[in-house]
Amino acid sequence: MAGADPAKLTDQAAALSGRLHDLALQAKDISGDAAALANQATSMAHTGAGGVDPFIFGLTVFAMACFVGYYVVWKVTPALHAPLMSVSNAISGVVVLGALISAGPALLGASTIMGFLAVVLASVNIFGGFIITHRMLDMFKKKS
Repeated sequence: MAGADPAKLTDQAAALSGRLHDLALQAKDISGDAAALANQATSMAHTGAGGVDPFIFGLTVFAMACFVGYYVVWKVTPALHAPLMSVSNAISGVVVLGALISAGPALLGASTIMGFLAVVLASVNIFGGFIITHRMLDMFKKKS
């Protein structure tokens, strides 16, 4: 660099500066395109376009759960009904906790009503399970 021409170095610096300016403009254009794509993806996610309707998805999961539950319960041998009811009561306990959280908000809305119904139905399931278990245990007691 000791013998370099200052005018030539100035020209190279100017050319390099021009290229950097062009690259900055290209980066600006690419970032604008990326922001537009992100906005489009966000709007599609909010409107549900391009995906499955959440109601249809939930209804499908509910229907599949009904079929699986029906076949699981009816394929269980009678000897395993008591443990199955115990597990059912435990699941109902979890449902009650979730329903209490759902029914908790002070404002009356659909989630509050559905939470209240879930608490009632899960409580019926729990107490019914206890009553049936008690009756089954009475069957194994010796009669005096």
